[in-house]
Amino acid sequence: MTAIIKPAPVRKSVTVDVPVATAFEVFTSGFGRWWPASHSIGKSALRSATIEPKAGGRWFETGEDGTECDWGEVLAWEPPNRIVLAWRIRADWQYDPSLLTEVEINFSEAGENATRVELEHRRLENMGAAGEAVREIFESDRGWSGILKNYVQLIEKR
Repeated sequence: MTAIIKPAPVRKSVTVDVPVATAFEVFTSGFGRWWPASHSIGKSALRSATIEPKAGGRWFETGEDGTECDWGEVLAWEPPNRIVLAWRIRADWQYDPSLLTEVEINFSEAGENATRVELEHRRLENMGAAGEAVREIFESDRGWSGILKNYVQLIEKR
């Protein structure tokens, strides 16, 4: 009998020196300002990345040529404390509407005018045999650690 090992979720957190509502707003409405241009699945260079502000909204990128590539959708929209996104990008960095992994971000008070931002990328077992390799990428500085550094840097510039 072969045991199947489920990849652990990737969990990352940062603390930013802004109120919860501001941290949420920068993360969501300001998403295209801090998401790295190198992290694109489109054929054209990344111009912007967008999270539509509602449950059922799209999560997508727009290329320099105006084409759009879906990444997933908004599963939960609970401003200013929580958002859950469907990540539907396979290990080969192609969109797959039948794939579902989830990225949950929670925003909570961490003192006066400070917010703890906690991100969890889960259900990586849905990527099949590539799940653990993808988890290692998400865990690395090329993954959520580095991406969240961009978010923190944008807040620090405010």
